Amino acid sequence: MSSVIKAAVRTANITYAVRDILLIANEVAKTGKEMLYLNIGDPNIYDFAPPRKMVDAAYDAMLKNYNGYSPSSGIKQALDAIARDAEKKGIKNIQDMFVTTGASEAIDICLTALVNEGENVLTPTPGYPLYTAISSKLRMMENPYYLNEENGWQPDIEDIKSKINEKTRAIVLINPNNPTGSNCSKETLEQIIDLALEHNLVIFSDEIYDKLLFDNKELVSIASLNQEVPVITFGGLSKNYMVPGFRIGWGVVSGNPSRLKEYLEAINKILRSRLSANHPEQYGISVALDGDQSHLTEAMEKLHRRRDITVEMLNAVEGISCVKPEGAFYAFPKLDIKNSDNHFVAELIKETGVVVVPGTGFGQVPGTNHFRVVFLPQEEILEKAYKAVGEFFVKYKEKYEK
Repeated sequence: MSSVIKAAVRTANITYAVRDILLIANEVAKTGKEMLYLNIGDPNIYDFAPPRKMVDAAYDAMLKNYNGYSPSSGIKQALDAIARDAEKKGIKNIQDMFVTTGASEAIDICLTALVNEGENVLTPTPGYPLYTAISSKLRMMENPYYLNEENGWQPDIEDIKSKINEKTRAIVLINPNNPTGSNCSKETLEQIIDLALEHNLVIFSDEIYDKLLFDNKELVSIASLNQEVPVITFGGLSKNYMVPGFRIGWGVVSGNPSRLKEYLEAINKILRSRLSANHPEQYGISVALDGDQSHLTEAMEKLHRRRDITVEMLNAVEGISCVKPEGAFYAFPKLDIKNSDNHFVAELIKETGVVVVPGTGFGQVPGTNHFRVVFLPQEEILEKAYKAVGEFFVKYKEKYEK
């Protein structure tokens, strides 16, 4: 007699709201309703394209039959380009670098090599759900710290201080932040460095959107501020170079070498055991990082307009407030409602076909409700979607919160 094959306990709490919400959206789409998708940060779905020379470099590598395994840490010309890019950001005292299957794999490997079951890592809330998914897989204890919405979504330093305990191994930064679009100030970063040094913590700095900044803002890379503190800076081609499907990311390890030696050996054990990242596409890295950046100028012109439309139209709705994003292509508006954001978003999709992601999928201060929007779509799509959100919000309050 056959019995049910049980799933591993470690998967019980793994969720990914960005795609999970499609379970509702797909059912609505079957009814024939027009759908307006503002849920996934994929530039290629819209009017963004990668630099042609970068794509050609990867294609040429395939034609030259560079289709076998690469060195575990990546090919030399890619690593050299990553080092140059890090140095442009002011990162010194680099101890190691490695190319991975997207920045996601780099994050997974570095967490796996550091954190034991029952230990914890401070993760930003709101933040990208990958970190909590990996935490669940590794049987880590959750330890979220909050971003302060009243202070432009900067990390709440006092909250971080209160959350550090004897089992804490690292602090995660997402800068610019997904889902809020915030950009950390130098003052905030310096305070985080002080805490990391005091408590012997590694800093994971996820800077995958580091070239997508608005209003002439600049990103301060936390690793550039101190050569002693152990930092792993994550980057990749996905967002800045409009190729999320390439699945090419990397990590740059900097800091005191004597403190990092054992940890780096563990990272490299995992890198060797999984063989390599995609080989031919690594030939696009140097072309991207060292080459013409004009695609970024064009992209930021579009995104600037779309950011402004997003902030203006959502803030015009009484009961919705939206902090202006300083980077990336996300906003995280706040809802003045009594019900949950899960309920609001589900009803929004059913009624209007506008697909956004509930704030609970990214974490938020208890008692608050938010949703995330991706403002990659063309202006006319965003205007239509936000008009529908505003009209629906009025109906929602009348129907459910009288």
